[in-house]
Parts: sequence; C-alpha cells; structure tokens
Amino acid sequence: MYAVEVRDHIMIAHSLKGETFGPAQALHGATFVVDVAFFRSDLDEDDVVVDIGRATDALKAALKPLNYANLDEVLPGARTTTEFLCRHIFDAMAAARRDGALGVGAIGIERIRVTLHESHVARAWFEAAV
Repeated sequence: MYAVEVRDHIMIAHSLKGETFGPAQALHGATFVVDVAFFRSDLDEDDVVVDIGRATDALKAALKPLNYANLDEVLPGARTTTEFLCRHIFDAMAAARRDGALGVGAIGIERIRVTLHESHVARAWFEAAV
C-alpha cells in the first residue's frame, strides 16, 4: 500500500459539554496539527498517490471554516471532540476526492486517514475506505 500525507494546523475555540470533560466544559482554545494520509494499492499514471499540491489545497479548504473560529458557533449542537473533528475533516477530504478537487487520478485512492494531534502526547484519528 502506498501513502502520501499532508499537514496543516488549526487554532480553534470550543467547549465540550458533559461531566466527562471537567474543566474543558468551559470555552477554551486549542491548536491542532492535522495530518491527512491518502492510501492506494497502485500508483496512478503519473506514478503518484495524489498530487501533493492539490491535497494541500483541499486540506486548507476543509480547515478554513474551522480555523480561528469558535466551533460552538460553526458546528452548533456538535460536541467537537478531537475524534468528532477527525471525522468531520475526513468527510470534507472524501468529498474533495469524489468531487475531483484532488485531480482525476485521485479516484484510485482507497482509504483516507485524518489525524489530529492535540499535543505532543495525545492524538486521535479517523480512517476509512472511500
């Protein structure tokens, strides 16, 4: 399996409702490093997994509505845990593949993994077939 991974980051504010989240129930900020990996069994006709420039642009587009935003307002009613955000970004990246934003050859991408690094000691990811 071949893979290419691109990276960006977002700075957000949010609150996590529920006793489980202790002090994180209050509005607080977070910075996430975001990695998106694209997987395929065979390279495309240009011998790549995905065009890195297109993948980077698609990730920037997916993150733009979240960056420097209060997620309580951007995604009202959602509990924007790290795991939830992984799936949210995954859905945007899967749509970019489906809609052609990653280029024609990207149709061969079989899986996508989105990893959010909360800190140097904690991360979460969502990975699925597309």
